Amino acid sequence: MARRRPPRSVTADDLLTTLGRLTAQARESAELQRARVELAEALQRDTLPTALPALPGLRTAARYAPARNGLDIGGDWYDGFVMPDGSLGFSIGDVQGHDVEAAAFMGQIRIGLRAVATASTDPGEVLSGANDLLVSVGRELFATCTFVRFDPITWVLESARAGHVPAIWATADGRCGAAQDPGGLPLGIQPGERYPVIRRRLTQEGAFVLVTDGVVEGPTVPIDAGLDRVTRLVRSAARSGARADELAAQVMTAAAYTDHTDDAAVLVLRHDAAAPEKAA
Repeated sequence: MARRRPPRSVTADDLLTTLGRLTAQARESAELQRARVELAEALQRDTLPTALPALPGLRTAARYAPARNGLDIGGDWYDGFVMPDGSLGFSIGDVQGHDVEAAAFMGQIRIGLRAVATASTDPGEVLSGANDLLVSVGRELFATCTFVRFDPITWVLESARAGHVPAIWATADGRCGAAQDPGGLPLGIQPGERYPVIRRRLTQEGAFVLVTDGVVEGPTVPIDAGLDRVTRLVRSAARSGARADELAAQVMTAAAYTDHTDDAAVLVLRHDAAAPEKAA
């Protein structure tokens, strides 16, 4: 019967070799992750608009902040543009997931919304068209979104939302709230989805603020508490006459209270009161 050879003892050189191999693997993994984050940051930076449209009586501002851990980049966006009839279109949204894939998908959604808006200015139809377009692409990602149209003639704000968090509004006379409007499924899930449109005539000076869930929700912060915090900020700003950029910065500070594990975006529409309607 053959004797079993005793196990070879592990030497210091063996340990150093193993440690070196693991260190090299960790370094390679960290460098790959850093490259992906840098690519996502570049896509995010190049995709978000450098300026938002505004009109006399309507001031706009926006903010974006990546997640605190620096890895969850690329999911949130905001946008604003002039539509064919002269009205202004605004969107904000949040792609499920993060990193490079989410940043690229976010760019597709923004382009899709703009493309559909050349054929229809109705917010519900814009979301429906963009949803069908995204479903046809066959990606496994989806996104929540709110689309808003501001008519500078009637001073009416029309909005539709696809699974997105409520907008927050406030007027200079102290009224405020979260717009718990009916909506549809997030974009990219089910073809043929329809999105109800809510119309508001801006008869009082105030603010209409759109946010992503990174501003109002976190591991220890339920969304209702986050919405209440932002509503108080918007109400105070509307009463004090704060500028759109000041309000956007203030609202973004609320993300710090959610522990900022997700990226966050804010879009502010600061409006004057509509002119009184003339009697027929």
